[in-house]
Amino acid sequence: MHVFVTGGSGWVGRGLVPDLLAAGHQVTGLARSTTAADALRAAGAAVLAGSLDDLDVLREGAAAADGVVHLGFKHDIAFAGDYAGASATDRAVVEVFGEVLAGTGNPLVIASGILGVLGLAPGVVATERDGLVPDTGDGTSPISGGAGRIATAHYALALADRGVRSSVVRLPPATHGNGDNGLIATAVGFAREKGAAAYVGDGANRWPAVHRDDAARLFRLALESAPAGSVLHAVGEEGVPIRAVAEVVADHLGVPAVSVTADEVHDHVGWLGGFWSTDGPASAELTCALVDWKPTGPTLVADLEDGHYYA
Repeated sequence: MHVFVTGGSGWVGRGLVPDLLAAGHQVTGLARSTTAADALRAAGAAVLAGSLDDLDVLREGAAAADGVVHLGFKHDIAFAGDYAGASATDRAVVEVFGEVLAGTGNPLVIASGILGVLGLAPGVVATERDGLVPDTGDGTSPISGGAGRIATAHYALALADRGVRSSVVRLPPATHGNGDNGLIATAVGFAREKGAAAYVGDGANRWPAVHRDDAARLFRLALESAPAGSVLHAVGEEGVPIRAVAEVVADHLGVPAVSVTADEVHDHVGWLGGFWSTDGPASAELTCALVDWKPTGPTLVADLEDGHYYA
């Protein structure tokens, strides 16, 4: 299969592109910079120059491919405060892919998130069936008007009715591994900067986790075999207590692990505070059965013990 990939030089993409190539697929990756293009070529992929704003380029890439994996997202502007702008771009991209792939039966796999699945109470184990709230179109739905990436994920799933083999892979907040620059790496950085590794209350709140390579393999399996309209969970561990994360980080950095209140957490982990106190376990039982996915990578705590997060 010839696969067009956005975000192929990003964290999950750097695992996906080699995995696709090893499975016998051809890959063309979108690259908005020389650095990204060089990384894609070094991995063995072809390059299509452009950004997520270049809708005509994206249309060209999708039209020339047998399937699309959309990992790209404007995390830079989202974390700088313009989440609405990043989400609007994401929606426009998925709409273009839907237009190109409509009626072909070809696969479109997009990335979304697990933490805070729409409509699920804190602490309830999220399954692939949760969070599927339809947009009624009359303004009464929780996603009416667009609720960020959640609304885009719903849009992508609905493309199944237009002849697209669409699927959504929900990634956990702890998608970890050597080279991670995401939320776990950010938490380590804050612990180093503040001189303490914080957790909220008793630290029993849980994050689902997965090793990056396992997540990348799931995107490939979704591309190859996920039925149209599927939601998949890239979850290797259902829920890792944040206190366990804080304690291993503290041990490696030589700082204390400290309990803080919900009001104090932002002083310790900055913008990450709202996530750091969330209890959001999730299951991948349905995913494993649907596409025969078996996560084999190290656990989050084992990865944190390995030392590469502190280099």
